[in-house]
Amino acid sequence: MNKKISWLALNAMLFALCLPADAQQAKKVPRIGFLWGSAPDAEKNRLDAFQQGLRDFGYVEGKNILVEYRYAEGQLDRSPILVAELVQLKVDVLVVSFLPGTRAAKEETKTIPIVMVSFVDPVAAGLVDSLARPGGNITGLATLRRDLSGKRLELLNEVVPGKPRVGILWDANAPGPAIAFKEYEAAARALSIQLQSLEVRGPNPDLEGASQAVAKGRANALVIVSNPVLNRYRERTAEIAIKNRLPSMYEGGDMVEAGGLMSYSANDADQFRRAAYYVDRILKGAKPADLPVEQPTKFEFVINLKTAKQIGLTIPQSVLFRADKVIK
Repeated sequence: MNKKISWLALNAMLFALCLPADAQQAKKVPRIGFLWGSAPDAEKNRLDAFQQGLRDFGYVEGKNILVEYRYAEGQLDRSPILVAELVQLKVDVLVVSFLPGTRAAKEETKTIPIVMVSFVDPVAAGLVDSLARPGGNITGLATLRRDLSGKRLELLNEVVPGKPRVGILWDANAPGPAIAFKEYEAAARALSIQLQSLEVRGPNPDLEGASQAVAKGRANALVIVSNPVLNRYRERTAEIAIKNRLPSMYEGGDMVEAGGLMSYSANDADQFRRAAYYVDRILKGAKPADLPVEQPTKFEFVINLKTAKQIGLTIPQSVLFRADKVIK
């Protein structure tokens, strides 16, 4: 009887050794949760860049990685609900691309690693302890979008005939744009530029009212503060500027491709492609607290000459020479 049992055990062991490794133990496919602030169509370029970043590291969605996407569609107060959904799915990493979403993720979980793409200073916003040593479970990228406010006003100052009076179009219901408006105020004071606050409120901003306010306030230039709400209306905000014959400055190159006049910013696609690097490092065992928050080292100045022609504006050659990309 014992010999029979031993013989069966030996056969079982030999059979197991002949099986391929994946049959002996199914390898877990990592699951990523990505929370976007706007609607899918407004995030397409960023989404494409992130997916390309994953492919660069050998990940193929549906094969060796799973990605769960959630979209706030400009309704930023839905962030906690959407984060909770992703946490309940037991994702291995959360990726978040806007401030209310990152704050909601930080409050919801202290254990799931969070990769942020932050358009505000993540230290000042209380998301991380420092850029070099973020601490906790959050790391990622800080795009310095807010730090570039003064540069954008300087560029407008160079292209607007006379002294500019700049309208700042921003979503007063969101924390990021509130920080942005203060940055523009500080930069405008240093440059002796007058500002006109054009407040709208998401998720359904009154852009027609903003257009009327621009005309009434006699602004001669317009800055559009990016956030998930206004990003959904890139063509509409460009129309407002063109209708009022205003040089417009945006905080992302994709807005200029939609009809805006100029932008000065880090390349969004590069930032979202780089987010995949953090996902890869974390999936391979790195802890967010040990991964420094990266800042961009290259910035992109984009000009749309078609829009300049529509509003009857001649861009000085000294400005055109400094552009990284000119849309004709």
